[in-house]
Amino acid sequence: MAPAGLWAQGGPPLLTDDPGTPGNRNWEINLACTQNFTHDQHTYETPILDLNYGLGDRIQLKYQIPYLLVSNDGGPLASGMGNSLAGVKWRFYQDEAKGWNVSTYPQLELNNPGASLRRGLVDKAPNFLLPIEVTKRVGSFELNWEAGYWFSRHLADGRVLGFAAGHQTTKRLELLTEVYDFVEVGTKARDDTFDFGGRFEFHHDILLLFMAGRGFSGPPSEQSRFIGYFGVQFQINRTHHNPDPEVLP
Repeated sequence: MAPAGLWAQGGPPLLTDDPGTPGNRNWEINLACTQNFTHDQHTYETPILDLNYGLGDRIQLKYQIPYLLVSNDGGPLASGMGNSLAGVKWRFYQDEAKGWNVSTYPQLELNNPGASLRRGLVDKAPNFLLPIEVTKRVGSFELNWEAGYWFSRHLADGRVLGFAAGHQTTKRLELLTEVYDFVEVGTKARDDTFDFGGRFEFHHDILLLFMAGRGFSGPPSEQSRFIGYFGVQFQINRTHHNPDPEVLP
């Protein structure tokens, strides 16, 4: 098995996703803590459980759920279950010789039972994301673009654009960087962020995931002062398979 850092550079710990899939009958399980600090709000997803399963060589099933801790204007933390996110990724194009891969990754966000919506901890759902991801291998680097659109029944729609680059620095360490843009359609609200991170395989099929960054545009009071992702990825490989076909063994 190739180490997970070679599969593709997008996905956890980054916001931008990629066309890579775990491989047939393989699992990728991410257990993490995320942080997002703005001028008047601190939000933690602690923990966030992200389950991914390979159905064939080109399809990935996903289910993600967080537990939220939110503090407004320096007040006490309020906690509750976050929204669930379920999706299906399909890598519909790949060219091993030229290093191109393209996928789509529709995802549906749903409210969970409980008081989180009533208490204002989560947005009202359903919300639906329809993105496309493109990866290109350039020498020892992999470049990844993602563009998508959030459809919402109760909120303003959103547009997302992401660019990420990754480099396998050593056999166990992959370094990452990313620029990510989210815009509420029809409003002036936006959140542009940049970050740096990596993946370190400290044990066979177990990786440390880390990322830190901040916002860089818009009114200072609305920018993300800090974004972070710190977690562990567990890989359960039932088939001996190179899950990202653009990376040769």
